[in-house]
Amino acid sequence: MPRKLPFRVVHVSGQDDGYKAKELNTHSPLTRGWQAAKFCLYPQDLIVQLDGRSRLRKIQILSHQFLVATKIEFLVGDVPEDMSLSVDNARYTKLGYVSLSDNEKTAFKSRELKSVHVDAIGQYLKILVHKNHINKHNVYNQVGVIAVNIIGDIITRPSDLNDDYYSDPDRARKLEYMDDDENQPRPDYISPLDDLAFDMYQDPEIASIIRKLEKKKQEAVIQERFDYAKKLKTAILDLQKVGEKLGKYEVEKRQAVENEDYDKAKLKKVQMEEYRLQIYHDLNLGDLLETTGSRHPQHVDLEPVRDPTPSRLSHLSPRTPPRTPPPRTPYDERPLPAMKNKGDTTQREQISSPRSRTPYDERQLPVNNYTKRYVKPTQIAKHFIPPPVTEEEEQVVETGGGGITGEPEPMSEKDLREASAAVDVFGEPLVSKAYSKTWSYREDALLAVYKQMSEMSTSVPKEEVKSALKGAVYLCKRAIRDKVYAVFKAGLHLLKMLLTEYCSKHRLGKSDIVHTVELVMPELFNKSADTAARNRDDAKNFLKDMANFPEVRPTNVVPHECLKPIKMTLAPRPAQSRVEIIEMLYKSLGVKGNTGLTIDNIMNFCVVALGHTSGEVRDVSERIIRTLYKENPGERQTIKDHLPQDDERTRKNTMYRQLFEYFDKVDGKPSKSDMKRQKVEEESRKQEEIEALQNQLQQLRSMAAGKQPVDENVLKTESKKPSKKVLNKSKPKPKDDDDASVYNMDHICIFCEEQNPSFTEDGLDLHYWKHCPMLKRCTNCKQVVEIASYTDHLLTECEAKGNYARCPQCTEAIPKSEYAQHIADKSCKASEPDKNHCPLCHQNIYAGEDGWKKHLMGKDGCKQNPRRLLALNKQPAQGQSKGRPGVKGGVGRGRKR
Repeated sequence: MPRKLPFRVVHVSGQDDGYKAKELNTHSPLTRGWQAAKFCLYPQDLIVQLDGRSRLRKIQILSHQFLVATKIEFLVGDVPEDMSLSVDNARYTKLGYVSLSDNEKTAFKSRELKSVHVDAIGQYLKILVHKNHINKHNVYNQVGVIAVNIIGDIITRPSDLNDDYYSDPDRARKLEYMDDDENQPRPDYISPLDDLAFDMYQDPEIASIIRKLEKKKQEAVIQERFDYAKKLKTAILDLQKVGEKLGKYEVEKRQAVENEDYDKAKLKKVQMEEYRLQIYHDLNLGDLLETTGSRHPQHVDLEPVRDPTPSRLSHLSPRTPPRTPPPRTPYDERPLPAMKNKGDTTQREQISSPRSRTPYDERQLPVNNYTKRYVKPTQIAKHFIPPPVTEEEEQVVETGGGGITGEPEPMSEKDLREASAAVDVFGEPLVSKAYSKTWSYREDALLAVYKQMSEMSTSVPKEEVKSALKGAVYLCKRAIRDKVYAVFKAGLHLLKMLLTEYCSKHRLGKSDIVHTVELVMPELFNKSADTAARNRDDAKNFLKDMANFPEVRPTNVVPHECLKPIKMTLAPRPAQSRVEIIEMLYKSLGVKGNTGLTIDNIMNFCVVALGHTSGEVRDVSERIIRTLYKENPGERQTIKDHLPQDDERTRKNTMYRQLFEYFDKVDGKPSKSDMKRQKVEEESRKQEEIEALQNQLQQLRSMAAGKQPVDENVLKTESKKPSKKVLNKSKPKPKDDDDASVYNMDHICIFCEEQNPSFTEDGLDLHYWKHCPMLKRCTNCKQVVEIASYTDHLLTECEAKGNYARCPQCTEAIPKSEYAQHIADKSCKASEPDKNHCPLCHQNIYAGEDGWKKHLMGKDGCKQNPRRLLALNKQPAQGQSKGRPGVKGGVGRGRKR
């Protein structure tokens, strides 16, 4: 069975003072490692000598955190039988090399552990360390190796080279820890206790005790003393945490000595001794090790077994044993096997094609695809001994059709490392339920944590309170990710209690609350995009409620995290859920006060969301912007400033056109599309009126020429459009032929009754447009209307009729922008019911049409009518009848310039 091989460094090309190569001979938390000399030449070489000729199975090397080499080569050396054992007589065979990362991703705070599986025979191992990665911390261009570990079998007799076991394919496929035929651990199994990571962070004394207990456990399993084996298993798990904690204390003590803080060093020493004695007493190591004798003195031969693995690591699949190695002479000529590691299973692929071979010097060792990283010993987290398992946790639970026992399946080594914060507080039995494959166990674990956290006394030290919160939050995150709805709801229930009751009860600061919320927010975001509708709704509602928690709301951490702009590559469902969460937060919190939501940060978020490829995301964003614009009148210009400029080019985009039209509608202004539609309708209506008026004039001319009889209905006909009045001339029948000229309507203006030979159809249009004193051009729509009906035109017919209101005193049309001041001044002249009121000079005049003519055309008439003087300067037309009927106030021909 491969085991950890002792070795010593016998040669080194160079070393730095204080970091000599002899540091590599031992493994402990205080190991300083080897460092090359400053500004040395590369490659640097190290040669280690094993206690005897051995078969190497695995090589591990732990690199320095910032003194990192680019490449490390391995060579195995052996001495011919006819020569004396000496490093100078060794003949080396190159195995290959491994490449190391520059460690920038970890900010040079983690160490890289490389594990290499090999199959070589020799007594020396030569390590060539090539030039370093350049970084700001490595100012002297050095390289460093913290530790080296070699695992293999010492060859004591020729039969050790026999590979009959590995040549059996049935045995090679077995993944069990024990060999079924021989009732012994498998010969190819490598114990995790021999791994470099175990010794580097464990107290040496505790590590020795763990190995003894592991050996005792294997003896108990063989003797079928399962209760005793279970106690040993629990003790080993507890001691592993104790060893890491004592290793941390040892490092702190050495740092205190280096800083000449001897009081602190003494305190750490006393603390270590007391803690060690307390653990030995609590675990009752005397009975566990059976120092007084075993109740079962049956002899068990465990000679071939050395430090088997703990049962909690037995799920790791051992490396498939290699086949019989070829002779040493042709070893250099064959390519190295390629090793692939995925998860915990290692597969071996033999490269046999000549085309796949690489040059001898460029062969790369079969390195595991995964790279283990361990922080420095000073950064090891604080551990606590888990509470003992209660009877309630050990009882058997019967489930329908399942036959599942009350004790869940054990946790893997990876799970134990991930959940170390929770295991330290709640113990492994409880946390293992949270990791169980049975959903009811997971739910029960969360309920148990809820009960423990809610019943925790306020006298507990602050550090333990924070540690408990950290462990509980980790379980909450795992529960939120759970696919079972009951477990998910239990996780939300626990998280709500932590934020609303636990933090306030133990008076935790805002920093602890903010950190807790920041840890769970990503999980809640992911859950809000779940395929199940109830999961999505519950996650979004919990985010909204969490933002309103009394302890969380003052921090504004929830709006801050939610308002981080989404990426354009984000999937539609997560993006839509994020935008919907913002909408819910706005409805719940608003933008007034210290809510964490402002017009600016919401608009920044929504403008980015408007560019998302998903239509649902854009629709929700547009809905938020519309709500903001409608409910915040004072911030409307700020909202527009975040959007593109409102011009024709922008409005070609349908989304922005609809958005700006909504803004116009809220502001009370007609949208551009409505204005365009009204303009088209107005043009069509005006054209119809012009055609109707021309038809009437043509009929009047025909009647005046005697071509057809006079039709009173023609003179009284109104236009098709109700908003425009047409000429209405009341003409009594003539009593004799001398008055027939009255009906000759050619060359006569029907408003001012001026007769002029130039008044043809086009001449009349020009007269109406510029000279008739009874008409006026509207200042808004530029249409020619009668002055007598100008007020009614502004209030009912003009395009700008919405901008005018009638004054109750003077009855004139007043612009709404001046209406309030006009009413307040009361300076207008009141209209009289039996008189007309002029909209130009604002005076009351005689009633009837004659009154209008006298005022608008007379010598002493309206001073504000510029066309009056032009009419007075003209010679009165000849042949005008004194009894000619007047115009009753209809609107004249509408014409725009």
